[in-house]
Amino acid sequence: MNLFDVYPINDINIVKAKGSYVWDDKGEQYLDLYGGHAVISIGHTHPHWVQRIEDQLHKIAFYSNSIRIPLQYQLAEKLGKISGKEDYQLFLCNSGAEANENALKLASFHNGRKKVIAFSKSFHGRTSLAVSVTDNKNYIAPVNETDNVIFLPFNDDEALEECFKENGKHISSVIIEGIQGVGGINVAGDLFLKKIRSLCDEYGAVYIADGIQCGYGRSGKFFSHDFSGVNADIYTMAKGMGNGFPVAGIIIAPHIKPKHFRLGTTFGGNHLACAAALAVLEVIEEEKLMGNAVMVGKYLRDELENIPQLKNVRGRGLMIGFDVPEELKDLKKNLLWNQKVFTGESNPNIIRLLPSLALKKKDAEQFIESIQEEIHNMVSSATPVS
Repeated sequence: MNLFDVYPINDINIVKAKGSYVWDDKGEQYLDLYGGHAVISIGHTHPHWVQRIEDQLHKIAFYSNSIRIPLQYQLAEKLGKISGKEDYQLFLCNSGAEANENALKLASFHNGRKKVIAFSKSFHGRTSLAVSVTDNKNYIAPVNETDNVIFLPFNDDEALEECFKENGKHISSVIIEGIQGVGGINVAGDLFLKKIRSLCDEYGAVYIADGIQCGYGRSGKFFSHDFSGVNADIYTMAKGMGNGFPVAGIIIAPHIKPKHFRLGTTFGGNHLACAAALAVLEVIEEEKLMGNAVMVGKYLRDELENIPQLKNVRGRGLMIGFDVPEELKDLKKNLLWNQKVFTGESNPNIIRLLPSLALKKKDAEQFIESIQEEIHNMVSSATPVS
């Protein structure tokens, strides 16, 4: 049997990982500034995370949600405390797409409406509802096509207001990433998020904050949406929530009431997943990783802004993007193969940095040296000899 070929793959076999570094089967060391799509939040194979999972594995790994699982209540309490959303309700699932599916479905149950507002360059997942609110026609199969999604320009107050004036009584929810990831590290304006909040309040719509990639402390706040100073009705979480263990969830404001069987999952909130998620929160709190994301992120942005070939350095915390000119379009590839540094990308010619929140300043300094060296090499090789 062959694998279904849907991923463009780098021919590297990673066999070991620790902190912000990974090693291949030839013993080559790489600096990881991508974290497997922003998944590694507290560092690869963090000893507390490993111990938490191992201890739980010796007790019970899985049982379904037909019984009481105390670890779920512990996770809800810890998550409420660290996120500052202690009066919210937690529903656990397995992936970011599944979290967004449940958020959109719950919003529709809540107000009985069908229309959803999403934004240009958005990415919310590849499953049914999630892909329908994703702004990429290459991901949307005919069965996913729907008239219930309205795409608006990102950060456009006027277009948002006009849409609500025309469709307000039909709009179930507005879904937005606080910082667009796949779309190219585009930060939602604080005033724009406030406008979403006020219009949702005025028209009875549900504000869904997609924190799959930009949440869990990556921006320096627990949810990047929190910079706006207003609360969403539903927050979605995944990626960094388990540091590589598959776990996701949504937290739901108290005015949205649960009803048996409307949402459900077989694997969501299992014992191992909760142990992994608790370990992540414990490390974020104990090692003050949100503060580290602010400090190291500022250093990286400041240094990148001093490299003249790089344009429009942007982001918050350790979610950073910058534009690369056409003559340096191979920079990401060269960083990997020549400098042994993993980074991410968005098209066209955008490099994304999504490292562990525990990234050390010395590792950030190493990256700056590597990118400066690689740009110098690329510029020198492209300059004709006179």
